[in-house]
Amino acid sequence: MDLMQALRDRHAVRSYTDQKIEEPVLQALREEIAACNGQGGLDIQLVTDEPEAFGSLMARCSGFRGVRNYLLLAGEDTPDLPQRAGYFGQRLALRAGQLGLNSCWVAGTYRKNRCAAVLKEGQKLVCVIALGHGTTQGTAHKSKPLSALCRVNGPMPDWFRAGMEAAMLAPTAMNQQKFIVSLADGEVQVHATGGSCAEVNVGIVKYHFECGAGQTCFLPQMQAVC
Repeated sequence: MDLMQALRDRHAVRSYTDQKIEEPVLQALREEIAACNGQGGLDIQLVTDEPEAFGSLMARCSGFRGVRNYLLLAGEDTPDLPQRAGYFGQRLALRAGQLGLNSCWVAGTYRKNRCAAVLKEGQKLVCVIALGHGTTQGTAHKSKPLSALCRVNGPMPDWFRAGMEAAMLAPTAMNQQKFIVSLADGEVQVHATGGSCAEVNVGIVKYHFECGAGQTCFLPQMQAVC
C-alpha cells in the first residue's frame, strides 16, 4: 500500500482483536520510530502487550476495547512539542496502516499513570496512538468544504489543491477540523482556529498536506519554507 492509499484508507478504530502484532511489523515500526525521533527531536516509544493504560471505565465507555499496543508521543517540553508530536505521530499512524494495522489518536481517555512511559527529566507525554488489528476498519468522517478550510492569495495552484484534499482527510480532535491552511506569496501556513489539542491537530494537518502536495512545505521544527 502506498502512502496516499494509506492516508485515504486510515480511519480511527477503537476496538481491537487479540491478534498479536507480528515481529516483522514491529521491527518496521521501530525503524520508523527511530527515524521520526531523530528527525523530530522526539522520544516516541512503542508499547506492546500492555492492557492497563486502556483498562479504565472511561476508556470502555468511550468505546475502547482490546487495546494492548500503543505509541507514546513524548519529548522535551517545549512550545512546539505538540506540533511535532502531531506531525511525526501521524507519519507513524500512516506507516502502521501500510503495515496492515489500525490506529486511533487518544488524548485523554487513557490512564496516564498506568501507561508504560519512561520519561526523562524535562520531557512531557503529549498523547498516545492506539495500535493493533481492528475488529473493523473504521468509517470515514464528514469534512467541511475545501473553501472553509483554506485561504489563497490569488489562483489556487494544483499542488496546493492536492495538499488541501489530503489535509481534509486529517484526523482532528472530535473531527471538528478547526484549522485554516493559507497560501500567500508562495508560503504555506497552517493555523488552529480553537478546539482541544489545537497544536497537535496542526501538526497532523501539516503532514497530510505535504503528502498530498508532494513537496516538503514544513521543516520538522514546523517552520514554513515553501
